Parts: sequence; C-alpha cells; structure tokens
Amino acid sequence: MKNLFLSICTFAVLASCGTMKSPSSSKVGKAQPSIANTKWTLADNVKGQAPTLNIEGSKVSGNSGCNRYFGSVVMETASGQFTPSGIGSTKMACDNMSVEKNFLDMMQKANKYVVSGTTLELYQDNLLLLKFNKSE
Repeated sequence: MKNLFLSICTFAVLASCGTMKSPSSSKVGKAQPSIANTKWTLADNVKGQAPTLNIEGSKVSGNSGCNRYFGSVVMETASGQFTPSGIGSTKMACDNMSVEKNFLDMMQKANKYVVSGTTLELYQDNLLLLKFNKSE
C-alpha cells in the first residue's frame, strides 16, 4: 500500500512539472499581423513600473521597469520572426533591478512573436518569454 501511495504521489509531481503550453504556442512560426508602430505593456504584475515595448518601424524602445531601453528589431510577418539586436539602456539605479535585468535578458532571447487580439507574446522558439497587452 505504501508503494502504491508513493507511486501515485510521484506521478502527480511529475505530471505537474510538465511544460505548460500557451494557447497561442501552436501559432509560433506561422504568419502574424504586422506589429510595426504599436505600443505594448507587460501583462505580468511586477513590483514598480511595468515594462513597455514600443515598436516604431525597425526600432524598439520603452521602459524596462526603471530605465529606458532602445535597439533595433527585424520582424517578418510571414514567419512571425522577431529578432531584437543592439539593445542598450540608460543606467539609473532603482529599488528592484532584477525586474529590469530579467526583462532585458528575455527581450534579447526572443526570436518569434504571436499576436492574439490585443495580446502580444514573445517566444524563444516555442518557449513563451514575455506577454504584453496593447497600449493606447
């Protein structure tokens, strides 16, 4: 009986560790609408100011939680490619720098995007990195 209980518990733990898929993940790598000249706000609740993403042509900018960031992006609507590069930022010190560091790290890893209504998701291959809500 003890072995049966341990087996059930082990199965439950392993099942809960499986990768969770976003409903939009099946759209990764497929044609997407253009997101040029749009503004987005991070959907997750974070301590301090919510990071933003402004896309103007082939340029990205916004607030990373404390500092302003800027860079370039290559986007292809046919494949949903989203490749930021040359990301730089101002260097003010703030209370919660971990939000900013994590946000900028994930931005630089993104290589795909998916748009669903007023939501933008950035992926590294099939791994969801960041989720935004449309602003303005």
